[in-house]
Amino acid sequence: METSPQFLHPSFTLNGLQYDTVEDLLRIAEELQEEGEDFEVSIGQFIQKWLNNKDSIKVKTSGSTGKPKKIKILKKNMINSAKATGAYFDLGEKTSALLCLSAEYIGGKMMLVRAMTLGWNLHVVAPVKDALTQYDNDYDFVAMVPYQLYHSLDDLKKVKKMIVGGGAVSEELIEQIKDVPTEVFATYGMTETISHIAVKRLNGPNKSDRYTALPNVNFTTDGRECLAIYAPDIIDDIVITNDLVDLKSDTEFVWLGRYDNVINSGGVKIHPEKVEAKLNTFISLPFIIASEEDEQLGQRVILIIETDQKKTLPNYSEAFTFLENYERPKKIYTLSKFPYTKTEKIKRGDILEVLKKYK
Repeated sequence: METSPQFLHPSFTLNGLQYDTVEDLLRIAEELQEEGEDFEVSIGQFIQKWLNNKDSIKVKTSGSTGKPKKIKILKKNMINSAKATGAYFDLGEKTSALLCLSAEYIGGKMMLVRAMTLGWNLHVVAPVKDALTQYDNDYDFVAMVPYQLYHSLDDLKKVKKMIVGGGAVSEELIEQIKDVPTEVFATYGMTETISHIAVKRLNGPNKSDRYTALPNVNFTTDGRECLAIYAPDIIDDIVITNDLVDLKSDTEFVWLGRYDNVINSGGVKIHPEKVEAKLNTFISLPFIIASEEDEQLGQRVILIIETDQKKTLPNYSEAFTFLENYERPKKIYTLSKFPYTKTEKIKRGDILEVLKKYK
């Protein structure tokens, strides 16, 4: 099998080991597939595909906004994405990084691509909630999901820069990281954009509510005021999203919510994600804000909570005082188990379908 050594930086190390040839790394990839744990198998599979003679890789989407599907991504575009991240965060050769995401999805795959492209020293561990706490290593760069960040608060001093993606970071969690020395950034992106194409600082003096584009990425909006992404180095066509934004410039935006989630209650447009952000501090259980039909309002706001239906819910009336009148839920529903994607994102549409069966 022909290989593509141009996709492997000579300084790349994996768990402290450097590989003199592509063939050496391919042998390790094969061993991981044959003898490794589940997370190591997916790493071995990806390395093997990355170093073969094909110019593209098939990856699967998470399924948070629709059915999971496989899409084809060009390797040269993945390299450009890796270089853009390296340039934005100033992460050059010999950067020490931690991979604690699953390599089955784009977030984990791109950590491998960045390391192999830019010549990083990559430490790979199981994608568990408290991966950072289990080792004494210090890192220049780490990528996590919010759940992992929550379980790493006491060990953030080990990390210089961190990106957090795969879900919203709650206001409560943002409050907990406000004084840590680690530079923590939320990411905006999707599988189709080869991981993130914009970031915003969540803590420190440069904290912001605006997402800022990575190098050579620009934004516009369509007629719905949804974000359109122009990133010629990583995407062949302009990507039109369903994300409603307040566009500040062609490189900055404030995310408002999903177009398909907007609630029209008595003529007032309500973004469920903004209401959820206000309630995050008060509701410890998984929940979503949604809507149901209302004879007078057209749609009315409802709160759906994941909990054992036999348990008595707390009184959330005080929490609701922090909401505008039109944002306050008119009814509260409970479900014993929410539908989730494999990457632990709540499937909003599926929740509403399940709820209909019980109403």
